[in-house]
Amino acid sequence: MVGIGLYCRRHTSGINGFVLGGRSVGPWLTAFAYGTSYFSAVVFVGYAGQFGWKYGIAATWAGIGNAILGSLLAWAVLGRRTRILTQHYNSATMPQFFGQRFQSKSLKIGASVIVFVFLIPYTASLFNGLSRLFGMAFHMDYTVCIILMGVLTGIYVIAGGYMATAINDFIQGCVMLVGICVVIAAVLNTQGGFLEALHGLAAVSDPETVNGEVPGIFASFFGPDPVNLLGVVILTSLGTWGLPQMVQKFYAIKSEDSIHKGTIISTLFAVVVAGGCYFLGGFGRLFADQVDVASEGYDAIIPAMLSGLPDLLIAVVVILVLSASMSTLSSLVIASSSTLTIDLLKGNIVKKMNDFQAVFIMRCFIVVFVLISMVLAIVQYKNSFSFIAQLMGVSWGALAGSFLAPFLYGLYWKKTTKAACWASFLFGSGIMTLNLISTSTGWFAFPTLLQSSINCGAFAMLAGLVIVPVVSLFTKKPDQAMVDEAFSCYEKKAPVSQKNALSE
Repeated sequence: MVGIGLYCRRHTSGINGFVLGGRSVGPWLTAFAYGTSYFSAVVFVGYAGQFGWKYGIAATWAGIGNAILGSLLAWAVLGRRTRILTQHYNSATMPQFFGQRFQSKSLKIGASVIVFVFLIPYTASLFNGLSRLFGMAFHMDYTVCIILMGVLTGIYVIAGGYMATAINDFIQGCVMLVGICVVIAAVLNTQGGFLEALHGLAAVSDPETVNGEVPGIFASFFGPDPVNLLGVVILTSLGTWGLPQMVQKFYAIKSEDSIHKGTIISTLFAVVVAGGCYFLGGFGRLFADQVDVASEGYDAIIPAMLSGLPDLLIAVVVILVLSASMSTLSSLVIASSSTLTIDLLKGNIVKKMNDFQAVFIMRCFIVVFVLISMVLAIVQYKNSFSFIAQLMGVSWGALAGSFLAPFLYGLYWKKTTKAACWASFLFGSGIMTLNLISTSTGWFAFPTLLQSSINCGAFAMLAGLVIVPVVSLFTKKPDQAMVDEAFSCYEKKAPVSQKNALSE
């Protein structure tokens, strides 16, 4: 990975090369970069463990939702328009897109602050998930795990930028595809095979969960609590539509033909990896005698399921989760550092900044961002601040709740206004901040349904889809000529073989 980073230094001469790989990344690299950024230790250890325990085999629906809604529809709805309009505006980040689409410098700065603040807890959750498996396999100190992952990722991202990240994501994605299949087969084999494991799961009951006392509920089609399961599906699937590190993949893809191919590849990747993770987690209750969820938390479930495997398979698992976590971390640090440099510093604090200076500053911010995340991860671990799923729920909910609706409407609806974007920003980030304060301090009570960061994040996203059009109807409209000129680029047809057909 470090070697690939050094090899890709030739692609990092300017902002466009460092952040987007020169907008020349093919369908396979882009699809795998999308998938590996999507699924990390947070999913494999945190979400699969927690939701598999809560919903049984029905947790697989979250993986199916990730594949259909989070990958297939995301590529189909956002891919082409995102690529074309961001090239039209020559924007490299989501905040930069907002600033140019709505002719608002303040909107760009506000979005960049939200990105930086709420990507940090997400990154901390990656370290936490990795430490659980390294601790199980090698009894390593948590700090060593953090240093190992942070330093290696930082080196290849700083050296090679987005192109190094994309190539490494492809390699790591291949490891994830093989690893998840092998691990599922091995774990089920310890329970006598799939049918025997399913039969054992059907015998499990838990009166403390919703409908948990119903016979066979954890082996049923929709599980014990389909309403809250729907919230999980919405947050983990629809949320990708508004995450800067995910949408940025469409900026860098080289052609419309690549988008069509990437859609298929990304969807199949999600079916195997996400579907496999949640399917595996659904059998977590068969290992209830090996883990005390009340004291150890949901994050201990998957490591307990894997602890009895042969050493060789545990090695596969460690490499699998290390690959998943590093690929996601690399996307997060690229997104955060580029946002701070391009959207916050350039033209505001540093009035004149050339490409060489911008790339140098981004590299410095990558170091800072990794260090902050490492410190937060250690503090979170020692104080048992939150489970992995809760950390990720706050981050995803705030980012997607703020950005999903204005970004989607900004691509498709000419009448979307700057005020509507601000309304979505404030509501999404505000409600998730209040949810975090409420659950952490008990200072005030949230409605029961929204006390979960998962449900609250799903609510923020859906609410934004209503807030943006309503506010747009009653606020100052954007300049019609400017919007018409931008939207006209969707009708321009250029040869798909050209790397930058639109700009040419």
